[in-house]
Amino acid sequence: MPKFAWEGRTKGGKIQKGVMEANNADAVANKLRSQDIQPTEGSIKPAGFDLNMEIPGLGQKVTDKDIIVFTRQFATMIDAGLPLVQCLDLLATESENKTFQKVLTEIKNTVESGSTFADALAKHPKVFTNLYVQMVRAGEVGGILDTILNRLALSMEKAARLKKQIKSALTYPLVTISVAIVITAVMLIFVVPVFEKMFNDMGATLPTFTQYIVNASRWLVKEYGAIYIAVVVGGLIAAFVTINARPQGQLALHTFYLRIPVLGDVIRKSAVASFTRTLSTLISSGVPIMDGLEIVARVSGNRVVEGELNRIRAAIAEGKNLSEPMRDSKIFPHLVVQMIGVGEQTGALDTMLAKIADFYEEEVDDAVAALTSMLEPMIMIFLSVVVGGIVISLYLPIFSLASNIGA
Repeated sequence: MPKFAWEGRTKGGKIQKGVMEANNADAVANKLRSQDIQPTEGSIKPAGFDLNMEIPGLGQKVTDKDIIVFTRQFATMIDAGLPLVQCLDLLATESENKTFQKVLTEIKNTVESGSTFADALAKHPKVFTNLYVQMVRAGEVGGILDTILNRLALSMEKAARLKKQIKSALTYPLVTISVAIVITAVMLIFVVPVFEKMFNDMGATLPTFTQYIVNASRWLVKEYGAIYIAVVVGGLIAAFVTINARPQGQLALHTFYLRIPVLGDVIRKSAVASFTRTLSTLISSGVPIMDGLEIVARVSGNRVVEGELNRIRAAIAEGKNLSEPMRDSKIFPHLVVQMIGVGEQTGALDTMLAKIADFYEEEVDDAVAALTSMLEPMIMIFLSVVVGGIVISLYLPIFSLASNIGA
């Protein structure tokens, strides 16, 4: 079906532009008028080659922030009584992300063709998760789409905050260590050879520690040690990518992550907070607990947690309560299981899950702070030993020569 570029004016006098698929220009004009947009005379033309067209794989990525802002704005518009199609059209026009703009336009066209909003979202799984789609579906069925969208936006904001905390805790040490490795490599490759030549010209006898550093420099520069290191690092990266691409490999890696001191505790608490927050949102939105557990398992992002949730779901299918199979889990602490049991008994499971999520989000804050405070002195010691050790080794022969001259 051909595409037509159009320009029109809304009832409020705002100029809008876009591209629409239709059989001909008259069909485009009719569709625009049905959306209360008066096309500008002579503005509907066949869409030509777009200089801003996106090359596959190089387009803008749709971020969590894009989806959260869209969800908030969409909920406000729905609550104000605007038609769903008009909301999508306005948000697509206003979006600064070209990729997201294209997705929203396709969703709008799908809804216009008679599909539900949830079904239209489901056609874009790389942008909207199964959790998002199922909650929207529940909102459409219950007639509370604006309420569901607000809950969803709040849940996504909290999840994004948790992810940002963990990333920030890991980024600092990784960047610092990377800079230290680069500095060390530069000193061994460029600085140490200069000092070695100077020591040879002076006829100095090198201390054992200095000789080790000089030998390491020679190995890197003259014996192609840098190439060996690059091959080993490349092999490790390739092995990691290969292992991580397989379900069993992911399970082994995720199990290892959970066993890392301090960091494993952060990951576990983050998983509990994410699970309870998401399940609370789903249950309060009217999604059955079996469907909710399936959705939470899929979006958990951790194979160990996913396996535990699938096991719990299977136990519930046999007639057990949620808290019963959770008692045997190594992921969920005893306190969480007890609070969920109380929530089931009082009929306020969604509220109790939300309270657990609030508690564990604070626990993640404390765990991240503890991880950062532990890593900072370790990084300083690493920098002092590695970089400082090289500098000291280069000055030891100079001190030795100075003492000999003084004697």
